[in-house]
Amino acid sequence: MTVHKEEIELTRMEKFTRSEVRKKGKRLNKYVQDYIVFDLETTGIDQGRDAIIEISAVKVRSGEIISEYSTLVNPGRHIPAGATAVNGITDDMVRNEPDIKEAIGGFAHYIGEDILVGHNIHTFDTNFAYDAVKLHLGMDMKNDYVDTLYLARKCLPQLSHHKLTDVSKHFQIETRGAHRALNDCIMNQRCYEELGKILGTVKDTSPEPECPVCGGNLIKRKGKFGEFYGCENYPGCRFTMNVRRSG
Repeated sequence: MTVHKEEIELTRMEKFTRSEVRKKGKRLNKYVQDYIVFDLETTGIDQGRDAIIEISAVKVRSGEIISEYSTLVNPGRHIPAGATAVNGITDDMVRNEPDIKEAIGGFAHYIGEDILVGHNIHTFDTNFAYDAVKLHLGMDMKNDYVDTLYLARKCLPQLSHHKLTDVSKHFQIETRGAHRALNDCIMNQRCYEELGKILGTVKDTSPEPECPVCGGNLIKRKGKFGEFYGCENYPGCRFTMNVRRSG
């Protein structure tokens, strides 16, 4: 039986994501002036089998973009039609582009230890990026990060949906070119600045307690013995607390 290189790579990634606990940074719920917005495009949503095909980031200082990092990525396999339908990236476009090791290396160098900002990155982009950095560079991506999806839900409860395009339209920010990584970064940077203006005025009637171990939010959950607080950064952080103790 012939085993193709991309199949070997899939097996390595699947074994890695199933056996490793990501030692990611903390998810922050605040506005900062200096940060890096990043966004990925991928062949799909399965973090064990799908691949990154575009990485973009913009560096922000005092609320203004000062530089960009953007590259297509050759995944070494066919890009499914479903992915192309979303982001417009085709096999021909990535044929002569860097492989993931080179691309993620450039990204890791670019972001350094900056706080990262992105939309829906808590469960998606940071996981793809972390896995690629760990697998190809042999190190942990421990940058703290702000997920603007959570901020949008908190600051704009009147919206029925909180996709990046929904939030952008609310702030009258141009959405043409959405679902290409660099365009999404620029769009998201503007949204984050607008959310930052609102954030300080929002009254949270039921604030989530903070995890004393990693600083993440403690989320109320139900278990075998009733309600408890569990860290949002599970399984990286396994701290739990009795609900009554928090009061």
